[in-house]
Amino acid sequence: MNSKIIIRIVIVIILSISILFPNKSLADWVYAFVVWDDYVYVITDVKVEEVDREIGHVTKYSDREGTYSGNFSNVYPKGTKYYSIQGINTEEAIAIQEDDGTYIQATRDGEYARNKYGIDNVITLAFIGAILLVIISIVRTNYYGKRREG
Repeated sequence: MNSKIIIRIVIVIILSISILFPNKSLADWVYAFVVWDDYVYVITDVKVEEVDREIGHVTKYSDREGTYSGNFSNVYPKGTKYYSIQGINTEEAIAIQEDDGTYIQATRDGEYARNKYGIDNVITLAFIGAILLVIISIVRTNYYGKRREG
């Protein structure tokens, strides 16, 4: 292979990697929240005195923009527990256990906007396939071009 073909392939690979794995900046979240049962609960300053039962825990923490599956939080670490609150329906609010053992109320804000159907995975696979086709096309064009010359 000549150097022009190698340079083209390297450029295609570098562009592909930069598109597939963008460097996401730290998010500037509007508010602190947790996600439970596909709903966003905004953290408040209200202390909870009486919790009922444990209903879940944080399964993914991130302070970077993006959508995540599971019980996600932008402030609480993985393992932080969620509780139902005595006398309050979980469709209204839940309690989050703080590090010191106290509980803080989180009020339901709406459904968590995440990609439920995995379309990003399909797009990523299609993109990778397209890149491979471009690389194969470049290599084949170079190979058959050399055979015709020789």
